[in-house]
Amino acid sequence: MLNAEITSKLRAIVGEKGYRDDMESRVAHSYDGTPMLQALPNGVIYPSSTAEVSDIMKVLHEHRIPLVSRGSGSNLCGGTVPLEGGIVMVMHRMNAIMEVDMENLTAVVQPGLITAEFIAHIESLGLFYPPDPSSMKISTIGGNIAECSGGLRGLKYGTTKDYVIGLEAVLADGRIIRTGGKLMKDVAGYDLTKLLVGSEGTLAVITEATLKLIPPPKTKKTMLAMYRDLYSAARTVSKIIESKIIPATLEFMDNPTVRVVDDFAKLGLPLDMEAILLIEQDGDPETVERDIARIRDICESEKADRIEVAESRQEAERLLTARRSAFTALARLRPTTILEDATVPRSRIADMVKRINEIAQKYNVTIATFGHAGDGNLHPTATTDARDAEEIHRVEEAFAEIFEASIELGGTITGEHGVGVVKAPYLEWKVGAAGMDVMRGIKDAFDPHHLLNPGKMFAKQSRKRVVLQHD
Repeated sequence: MLNAEITSKLRAIVGEKGYRDDMESRVAHSYDGTPMLQALPNGVIYPSSTAEVSDIMKVLHEHRIPLVSRGSGSNLCGGTVPLEGGIVMVMHRMNAIMEVDMENLTAVVQPGLITAEFIAHIESLGLFYPPDPSSMKISTIGGNIAECSGGLRGLKYGTTKDYVIGLEAVLADGRIIRTGGKLMKDVAGYDLTKLLVGSEGTLAVITEATLKLIPPPKTKKTMLAMYRDLYSAARTVSKIIESKIIPATLEFMDNPTVRVVDDFAKLGLPLDMEAILLIEQDGDPETVERDIARIRDICESEKADRIEVAESRQEAERLLTARRSAFTALARLRPTTILEDATVPRSRIADMVKRINEIAQKYNVTIATFGHAGDGNLHPTATTDARDAEEIHRVEEAFAEIFEASIELGGTITGEHGVGVVKAPYLEWKVGAAGMDVMRGIKDAFDPHHLLNPGKMFAKQSRKRVVLQHD
């Protein structure tokens, strides 16, 4: 608990109901979507404006109190767990769409806005905001920006960073900065907008975002390609991209994922298939028809057992919704579900799937794999039980080898979930010692007292690299 002087100052800023330090509120904000990770904050605060955020930060800075900013807590790398106590700042009261500019095709929003609600509003105006993380029904725009979230449409349209063109943010000492704006070109100094996107709340508290919008595609078509051979499906992904076709969506599900998704969504999928590709193309009708025909030919050449094209938009949406439910469906299998992400170049998808299966077999753990195969971002997901310490150790060792395999294949330890605390011991594997020094220097410049989301991104000690032996 914080002393009465500090809590009095915080309540004076946000009102009596805007600051909570009862046990129920503290426990409710002591964890996020990451399994087996929890830490109690000293208090929880709910600002309603940038001015309030600034005033809060001035108080916390004066007393050297840590702060973790968060939205809905759907984070999967422990990024919003308050490891060092302090204050959790919940942004849900700042949830307005402040402006949609039809002339400049931009929107100005607050960070607590739910992603799906924003997308629905934009689409009702005849515009398109492509980033669509699987958590979009609960995740916030601010959380998406903090993690640089991706989604099913990332292959063709890019990720959150490609649509954030301006930010308002509050620094650790309470000063307010503004970056970018309604501009398609801006090279005035360092690109602080891109630096803050994906910084996981370690550099500043985002209070407003200017987002780029685009015209919507005129039509869409969705296809399922089903394979009895896992590697044929993975090779199909590479062949499609090699043929210079960029689908709007190119998703991969292995057999364990297919089984639980079908049981969950009741789609009637064939359960004897080793892998299924969910492929969607959008754009002008002529282009979509041509691309879908070429994709079908590629799938057939790679020995797809069955190919089906959705007959209606409703059927297509049902298939996409089922893919988005993969994590939820897998979570029903065992008490603990650990969803990871590792990204490799698209041409190495087949190699990465093979490595994941070999590693799972080596450690005798159950890992289902699905993900955004078109952009190389796979989600190996372990179903386990946190009460079995020996099994959890094997799962952790398996994931360490998966991260190492990803790097060896030219990839990275995370494509969209972020570093947080879970991936922090592995970050040096990817960026090297010099890269870590540069990142620490940036952190010190923004937040010299390390008050913002402390304990994240920078591990006290990097994990020792794995020495892999494989054929």
